[in-house]
Amino acid sequence: MLSDLYDLSLTTASAAARDAYVEASGLALTFYPGAAEAYDRAIAADPGFALAHAGKAQLLMRQGDVAAARAALATAKDLTSDVSEREASHVAFFDLVFAGRTEAAIAALQAHLAAWPRDALIVASAANPNGLIGSSGRIGQKRQIAALMDSLAPHYGDDYWFTSYHAMALSEDGQLATARAKIERSVAANPNNAHGTHGFAHICYESGEPETARAYLSSWLATYPREGFFHGHLTWHLTLCELQAGNWPEALRRYRDAIALDRHSGGPQQRVSDGAAFLWRSELAGHPRDAAAWRALYEYGNSALPRPGAGLADLHVILVQAVMGDDAALDSRARQMEALAREGRYPSGSYLPSLSRGIVAFERGDFSAAIEALAPLAGESERIGGSRAQHDLIEFTLLKACLNAGRLEEARRLLGARRPGASGIPVLGAETLN
Repeated sequence: MLSDLYDLSLTTASAAARDAYVEASGLALTFYPGAAEAYDRAIAADPGFALAHAGKAQLLMRQGDVAAARAALATAKDLTSDVSEREASHVAFFDLVFAGRTEAAIAALQAHLAAWPRDALIVASAANPNGLIGSSGRIGQKRQIAALMDSLAPHYGDDYWFTSYHAMALSEDGQLATARAKIERSVAANPNNAHGTHGFAHICYESGEPETARAYLSSWLATYPREGFFHGHLTWHLTLCELQAGNWPEALRRYRDAIALDRHSGGPQQRVSDGAAFLWRSELAGHPRDAAAWRALYEYGNSALPRPGAGLADLHVILVQAVMGDDAALDSRARQMEALAREGRYPSGSYLPSLSRGIVAFERGDFSAAIEALAPLAGESERIGGSRAQHDLIEFTLLKACLNAGRLEEARRLLGARRPGASGIPVLGAETLN
């Protein structure tokens, strides 16, 4: 029987379908372009190849084409009557994920990986900060993901892809020395792994090495295809380095080149999140507001992300609506979140509606009210998914509110409680607290 990248059997008699599927999976795991076309070649070679349809579904969902993703997964489900137990479990797992049944999907994940730990596409969907566990709303998820990757490590050896994911998980859990050693091995083994470069950027950020990240990202992005899914997001990481260095013209140039809506290579959630985060953090650092860019994000977000979904993306939609002063939209989204939370269908629960009140108060210049709303939420940002670097936007907003309200001792306490080693704080006025 034919096998995949990780020696798992595949229910197809077509060597051409298998080869295209292996190529597609490798590209999907490393965030390199060409995966969609390779999955299509696998399907053309064997239309009954269930896992090729499931792989295409995952890729389409990542790109934000939800309807097409669901259709591809439905095709995969229709083809599972004659596949192996592993393949049927693979498709059933993604069916739970696509349906938003988070707790059931996590239970299925644990059972699946206990039986087939080398099912890398399943691991990838669960082990990144925005994956299944990261979006679960659980406090302590960083430790849970790191523990999962620790348990799987013996099954992968020195595999560069797994090592990059493992390094990222350890970094988010604060295990920076071990994470650094792993990510260096990973990028040396395969420099063309965009997720490896992503992990390297995060580890530099958490280790307070923005210049190292800046040099690496500048060089790496010069050869990464512009249509690569991570081009926009990795450029966002590079702009964090430029903002910290005080190099506003270069940060703005990078934004306009690869993060602005008409230039970003990612899906709708990534476009809104990276764009809004750059604009908001730029203003926290003291740079001027780009009203046209905010309005473009507002119009795009209303169309592409009209209802609550993933917590991290919803945070950035809230930022956009607050900047535009759309109180009706903010209220509507908050009520939708609360209703979903009551039904057990919104993992971050009441966190984002509460956070929204603080963001709105900050935008209106009511910094005391912003502090009252945001301070009690400190330490709970895991509930929206995403990385610690992305959560810093919330921490920096609270810090700026304290500075603007003249509550300097509270600002100093925030700085004192910041996780050790993380990169600096490009917030105007923070330098006066030392």
